[in-house]
Amino acid sequence: MDTTVLDLPAPTAARLRRPGWRDPRLLVGLALIAASVALGSWAVTTAQRTVAVYVARDVLVPGVALTPADLVLADVRLADRADGYLRADEPLPEAAVLLRTVGAGELVPAAAVGTAADLDVRAVPVALSGPAPSGLVAGSRVDLWFTPERRTDALAVDAAADAAPRELAAALTVAELSSPDGAFASGGARTVHVLVPVDDLPTVLAALAGDGTVDVVPVPGA
Repeated sequence: MDTTVLDLPAPTAARLRRPGWRDPRLLVGLALIAASVALGSWAVTTAQRTVAVYVARDVLVPGVALTPADLVLADVRLADRADGYLRADEPLPEAAVLLRTVGAGELVPAAAVGTAADLDVRAVPVALSGPAPSGLVAGSRVDLWFTPERRTDALAVDAAADAAPRELAAALTVAELSSPDGAFASGGARTVHVLVPVDDLPTVLAALAGDGTVDVVPVPGA
């Protein structure tokens, strides 16, 4: 009988050893857990952090000089968008004016603030021929229309065509609505100061100086 196999030593069962503190796998796992906890804590803290920004007290229209009296402070959560708005922890820019309309209670965007040299509109007074349209206030959007006087002389080839109304400018911003002073102010004509783009000034001013009527037409929903 061959006893070669019987003389071989019995195999020893491998035992799993509990990883020690110096095990690289344990150290990497602990590092990943610590990093995830720190990242989550940072994200929560950042999301809950408030920033002091300026809010428009009332409607602010282009060309208005920006002063602290026009603004109120608000602490809001803006995360990484804080630089897009006018920060209250920084001084107001010198000689700052609004470049676009900012509604009452709206956060003031940093891009809406500039200098007078940046403005591409001019305030033009337009006298109303009748009562002011309902709801017309500073910040409203209006169109300007011109109706020429109907010609009755012999030189008018087509008087009806000459008297057809035409649009002068569209979607303009109302800067101010003023009334005449005095005891009879309620019955007098009112004037709407409209912000007209520089490119449209020749057309609008020519119509105001011409024979006819310039009407202020509110834009619905604006």
